[in-house]
Amino acid sequence: MVRFKAVIQKFGEMGEKTGWFYISIPQNLAEEIKPGQKKSFRVKGRLDKVAISQVAVLPVGNGEFILPLKLSLRKTLRKNKGAELTIVLEEDIEPLKVFSELTDCLKDSPLAEKIFTSLPHSHQMYYSNWILFAKSPQTRARRIMCTILGMERKLSFAEILKLNAQFRC
Repeated sequence: MVRFKAVIQKFGEMGEKTGWFYISIPQNLAEEIKPGQKKSFRVKGRLDKVAISQVAVLPVGNGEFILPLKLSLRKTLRKNKGAELTIVLEEDIEPLKVFSELTDCLKDSPLAEKIFTSLPHSHQMYYSNWILFAKSPQTRARRIMCTILGMERKLSFAEILKLNAQFRC
């Protein structure tokens, strides 16, 4: 577990990262968290007094990493660019969890459940995150329905997205 202070920064022009808010994790601290790691990995811990888990840190070169700060997290912290944070981090080795409402609904369709559970965990997480990050309960319900129908029809994720578009009112 590492403890350090960091200042919230914001990328200017930086390709896909343009406008992102983040904190830097220097190489020596990244090495303490996960020695020898050059690719993205997940961490848990605290930013000030706010607990975090399952948060990806991303490599930016020279052994350094960044921890992106979503708007919702910045609002919870009540901090923005230039603010200092007290950080406590360690590697989070817990596997990502599939959205529980999806797994509950899949039990009603043994075929869809069988196909879904046969997918690699990373693919299951595409569906889970797509459903979880819907803005309304109605959208989540529609996405769950489309996922189940899509599994029963052995559709790809892209085909399920098209199916979802057909059901939008």
